[in-house]
Parts: sequence; C-alpha cells; structure tokens
Amino acid sequence: MKKYLNPAALVIGIACFVTACGGKKEEQPQAPPPTQVSAIKATKGTATYYDEFPATITALREVEIQPQVAGNITGIFFQDGQQVRKGQKLYTIDAQQYRAGYDQAVANLNVQKANLNRAQKDADRYTTLAQQDAIARQVVDNATATLEATRMQVEAAQANIRQVATNLKYTTIYAPLDGTIGISQVRLGAAVAPGSAPLNTVSADDPISADLQVDAAEIPRFLRLQNQKNVTRDSTLLLIMPDGSTYKYPGTVQIVDRAVDPQTGTLRVRVAFPNPSKELKVGVNANVRVKNSTGRPELLIPYQAVTEQMSEYFVFVVGDSSKVTQKKVTLGARVNDKVIVKAGLNEGETVVTEGTQKIREGAKVKITQTGEQTAPAGDSSSRQTAANQ
Repeated sequence: MKKYLNPAALVIGIACFVTACGGKKEEQPQAPPPTQVSAIKATKGTATYYDEFPATITALREVEIQPQVAGNITGIFFQDGQQVRKGQKLYTIDAQQYRAGYDQAVANLNVQKANLNRAQKDADRYTTLAQQDAIARQVVDNATATLEATRMQVEAAQANIRQVATNLKYTTIYAPLDGTIGISQVRLGAAVAPGSAPLNTVSADDPISADLQVDAAEIPRFLRLQNQKNVTRDSTLLLIMPDGSTYKYPGTVQIVDRAVDPQTGTLRVRVAFPNPSKELKVGVNANVRVKNSTGRPELLIPYQAVTEQMSEYFVFVVGDSSKVTQKKVTLGARVNDKVIVKAGLNEGETVVTEGTQKIREGAKVKITQTGEQTAPAGDSSSRQTAANQ
C-alpha cells in the first residue's frame, strides 16, 4: 500500500526546521562608552623657579703649613681646630744649629770687614807713594786688586748672613691668615724637612664658598650674576644644607673659572656665603639653588598630564567630537606641580590631566572636570627637577 505525504505537515516541518537552525536576526555590537577623564586648558603665566646644583663647601682662602727648614718640632702653640690670627705663632723647629750658623756667619763678616779695612789702608798708602814716584806701579795695582777682592768677600759674607738669618727665621712658623687651624699632623719631637707632608692647614672662615659645576650653556647667566652688585639683597642664590634646611644668608657669585673642562663640558663656579657663626665647614656637600625667571609669560600645564615614552614627552589633547590626539611636546623646567611647555602645544588647548593611562590615540572621552589653571607668579620655593630641555 503506498504512503502519501501530507502537504500541510511538510510545510509545518520546514518552518520548524528553519526556526531551529537560527532564523533569528544577528545583533549589532554596541560602541563602548566614552572614557571619563579630567582635563584643563593650557594657559600662560610668569614662571619663576629655582635651578639646583650640587656643591661642595670650600674655603675662599686656604694655606698649607709647610716646614721650610729641617729639624725637630720643639713647640706647638695652638689647640687643634681653634681660631687663629694672622702672625700668631704656631710651631717652632729646633733652632740651635741655625743660631750657631748665624753666629758663625756674623763672625766671618767681621773678619772680612777687618780685612777690607786693612786692604783699604794699604791701597791708600801705596797710591800716595806712587804719586811721589816712591814705589813701583805694580805694587799699587796689586794693592788695588786685593782691595776689590776683599770687598767681594765682605759682600759674600753679608749674603751668607742673610741666608742663615732666613733659615733661623723659618724655625718659627706663624699663621699666614685669620681663620681656623686644623688638627696638627705632627707632635712634639717629630722630625720635619722641606718637601715633607704639611704640618697643618689654615683656612679662612668668613666668607666661605660653595663650588659647583655648571654646563657651558649656563656661563652667560652666571657671568651676569657675578656682575650684579645687589644680588645679596634677595634670594637669587640660596644654600640648601644636607638636612634639607635653607641657610639663612644668600650668596654671591665670587669666581667663574677661566676655562671649561673638555672632559665634562662643565665650568666651575664659586659662590661666596657669609659665615659669621662658623656654621659652614669645608668639605660639606650641599646644594645651591639659583633663582631663574624667564621674564616673559610661559605656557604651563600640570606635570601629571605628561607621559614619557622612550625619553620623549607627550600629552593628550581633547579635540573635535571629544576625541583625543597625542602630541609630542618639549618641556622646560618644573615649577611646583607644573611644567613649562616650550613647543608642541598651543595656549587654550584642552589637555587631559587624569585618566591618560586609560586612553589612546583617537579615543573618545568625556570630561568630568575641567577648568583653567592658575599660573604661578612670583617666587616658587620648590626644588626644580630635571625635565627635557
């Protein structure tokens, strides 16, 4: 018996198959919501800040005490580390042999003077006899030559006295300047000689200086500071102590070295500071802050808006349709929490300050906080940190 398919059932079955196999419409993916960020408009303002340079405290004047004669130390007339005055007696070296040498030189001079006196009388007498043709001319010539030789012996004896007297004088050592003397490197009875190690060092205390190394590009700036007469009346040059405190007296540029070091490309600058209380000690490492003002409005943005990639600096700028564009910028000095932008950004552009880690080029953003920053005017006491110049 033949079986026949029911057409109605066939239609229903096909419909069920189509429905089971995905007859539903495909759903389109929705675009992600804009990233929420904070932004600020770049504005111009007066930028005054401090550059900071490592420095070492040094004495403006310092003298090593060297022995000029050989002998044993017979006296030390100071306390280590005390203040001394110029001309104050510091050390004595055994002078016995030098005093004996001086006495001998004086005696020899007296002998030579007696010989000179006798030679002078002989020459005068022979000259008188020669005028009367009572003596041979050769005798007169010999007497004159003896007189001249005796004069030279007297001069030699006088020179020897000066030399011996100098050696005798060097057996007592005096302070060459007002200042502080260090710890003595010798004790009583020690043998010393010219060319040996220094006995001690005396350094001037007030004023005292800080030596710093600056790049060759900074030379004109420090030369201008050196020529300023009223620089001590403000805080252009400040000394930062090792504990972070600021020294109470401002400094002045005392010396700008004559030549740039070809190995480092830097120049030594010496800044003098008053030191009436002897608070500053030679050898201390400190920092010198030098006030720097551009003298013109500068474009400033928060430093947190800057991102660094491969030693280059970038910011995200919000443009049309709320999309961000990454711009490369050239930075100047930091001023508190802001930084000077030298190139790559225009005044009035909106810069992303928070949320930069969540966005990329072309991303759409929603600004949740915006405003115009207040650019600093006047002095900034914060430390300047390095930025790409």
